This record gives sequence, structure tokens and C-alpha cells, in this order.
Amino acid sequence: MDLVIVGAGLAGCEAAWQAARRGLSVSLVEMKPVHYSAAHVSPNFAELVCSNSLRSNQLGNAVGLLKEEMRRLDSLILRAADECAVPAGRALAVDREAFAQHVTEAVESHPRITLRRERLLRIPDEPFVVLATGPLTDNALAMHLRELLGEAYLYFYDALSPIVYADSIDHEVAFRASRYEDGEGDYLNLPLDAAAYRAFVEALCGADTMPLHDHEAALFFEGCLPVEETARRGEQTLAHGPMKPVGLVDPRSARRPHAVVQLRQEDKRGVLYSLVGFQTRLRVGEQKRIFRQLPGLKDAAFARFGSVHRNTYINAPRHLHASLELRARPGLWVCGQMAGVEGYVESAALGWVAGVNAAFRLRGLAAPQAPEATAHGALLRYLVEADARGFQPMNVNYGLFPPLPASPRKLRRRERNELQGQRALEALESYRQATSVHVS
Repeated sequence: MDLVIVGAGLAGCEAAWQAARRGLSVSLVEMKPVHYSAAHVSPNFAELVCSNSLRSNQLGNAVGLLKEEMRRLDSLILRAADECAVPAGRALAVDREAFAQHVTEAVESHPRITLRRERLLRIPDEPFVVLATGPLTDNALAMHLRELLGEAYLYFYDALSPIVYADSIDHEVAFRASRYEDGEGDYLNLPLDAAAYRAFVEALCGADTMPLHDHEAALFFEGCLPVEETARRGEQTLAHGPMKPVGLVDPRSARRPHAVVQLRQEDKRGVLYSLVGFQTRLRVGEQKRIFRQLPGLKDAAFARFGSVHRNTYINAPRHLHASLELRARPGLWVCGQMAGVEGYVESAALGWVAGVNAAFRLRGLAAPQAPEATAHGALLRYLVEADARGFQPMNVNYGLFPPLPASPRKLRRRERNELQGQRALEALESYRQATSVHVS
């Protein structure tokens, strides 16, 4: 094999696919179903465990731009996501099982990709390796990387939202709508008045939660903060966050509720719905008690309860080149969330970069660099140039992009974002052409 890729999540599958399309013989190593992490349950590749939403599909949002760049770069992950999409308003959400099956079949059928289902205790000794084991990297493999880096990992805790069956939701209470959109909308909404909202917040704040690892601080990624942690920040914090009612009107009362719980469709058949923004580390008994107090969920049947797990990542500005190659070991690329990004889309994007860069390297060629004005380039620049003393994972956002040229008038944020998006797609074209030259 020319290249060994460890981990068949979104990043690993994207890296394998891109490297193989560029002529490399790839060995893809995945520990499932020999061994599962605390959050994984399916033997399929590219398993989504946190959410079925890949977030905004709008170019005015940086992650929407990143997805459009990935489409233009012929990303396997984005192709699968678009084909397995479910209604989600302005976001891209997928049927998780169909998405994982689509990616798995594509990877398994590629003639240049050989699969190995085994649990590795050490990073392979082969000269060219891509490490895409994700934030839930097996402990033994993580310890080997820690030895290689000469320092302990950084970490944060991530939480999952509960999922309920659609037929257990009271549709006499729930109304269908998306914020600020006309028509029926893609979300189910459970309206709360002020008294019901206060009772819910009080219940969350007094609930029993699962303990974290001994001797570790409760470091949560802000984008996946447990709902009970958000509630403790102030009585109205949830009403201004995941439960905000703005842009929503209950058609039965013709009024905006004090707060809402939004439920997002998880599968194409509409059998499963997740509670948006309700990731939690509440104990199972507490989840049943508290969430069934919500309007419309009195008889809720849970397909999955919320949970919490520990994510790990390396200090990218200290250890990675812009190519994602590890400084301590040339020929070893690190991609996905392990490299210091947060989010499924960002992880897959780094997988694309690692697979392409490895293909160029193995052919003795210098890999083209993603322009800084693109979403890909902005992410890579953050990983290399962030302050190593306080480094934490980051979602793509327009704050990472180079500033626009001076304008004769002050631009609104939306205008700035749209201009940055247009500039990015223009800059991407030369990168797309340069990286596709050797596609077979």
C-alpha cells in the first residue's frame, strides 16, 4: 500500500477517497466492529453521533461556504450528504443511516482502497500515514500519539441530544414551522408559556447529571454545551439560545410563545426527531422525568437518550504544518477533529486536504496551498497561526478570513459575509484546478 489511513469517520473516508482517486493504493483501517467507542453503535463508516445536521446551507454563513467549496472540489462526504438530505429549513441535515451506508458502499467499492477491520494500539510504522481517528480515539492509540508529541492531550467534553419517536409526540400541541420562513416549515415546535418555561429551567438546574472523569475540569465546547449547563447561566439564557421563539408564531394562538422546543427530523421517513440544542449529560431517569414535562412530550418514547463523551485534540499550532503533516514525524498527516477543528463539515474538509496533500507528496510534488481567502485556507491558517498557549478547537467562521478591502461605506455584517463568500469561490477555482490535475 502507498498510504495507510487510520479511522473511517468522515475525515478518514474523505482522505481515502481523494487519495485513491489520485492513483494511490490506500489501506483504510477501522476498528469497528471489532471495538466501539463510547458513542458509536454502527459498523458503517462515517457514523454521525452528535447530530444529523451539517448546519447552514447558506453562503452568508461560513460553514455554508465551506460546504459549497467542498462540492466544487468533488467531496465524497458532501455528495453523500446532498443525496441523503432530509428537510431542515436552511440547514443541511441527513438521514444518518442512509448517509453512513452511502459513504461505506462508495469506499468499499473503490478498487484502490483495501479495508482492514482491526483495533490498532500504535500508529502504523509505514512511511506514509494519515491519522483520522477522531475525537474519540482509542486510548492505546492516543497514548502512542501522546508519547510522539511529548505532551498530554488537550480535551473538552461533547454532549448528544436525545431522539424521540415521531408517533410519541403530541401533534395537537406541536406546530410545524421554521424561523422566519413562510409555509409549513421543516421543524416541529413545542410552545411554552412563561410559567412552563420557568418550571423547565428550574428542573434542569436541580437535576442529577452523569459525573465526568476524575480530576478533570468540566470543559465543554460552547457549540455543544449541555442544556442544563446553559440553564445555569441564567433563567432566560435558553430563551435567548436554542429555545428562542423569534420568527415563530403558534398558528392556533396567532402569538409568539415565550419559548419553544424545536424538533428536527432525523431520518427520511420522519420516524425519528431530535430535540435541537438539547444535548445533555443528565442521567437517563432525569431525562425521562424532565423532558416528558414539556408540552407535547408527555408520552415521549426515546429512541436514544442524550449522553456526554470526552473529545481529544492536539495542539495544532505547536505540532502541525499547514499541510496537516506532523512536525515530529514527517509523512504522518493528522486530520479531522483530532487536528483541532470542531464540526463534521470541518473534519471532512481536513480529510480532503490530507488525502490530496498525501497524494502530491507520494508523487514527489509540492501540494498546492489553499488560498487564505477560502474557507479551507482560513481553517488551515487558524490551525497553524493560533496562539498555542490557549489553543482550542474552532468551527469555521468569517472571523478567520482575511479582511475585505476598505469600502467607501460601512458594510452590514450580511453584506460583508456575502462579499467574503464571493471572493472565496473566485479564489477557489485556481486551487480546484491545481489539485485536480492528477485525478485518475
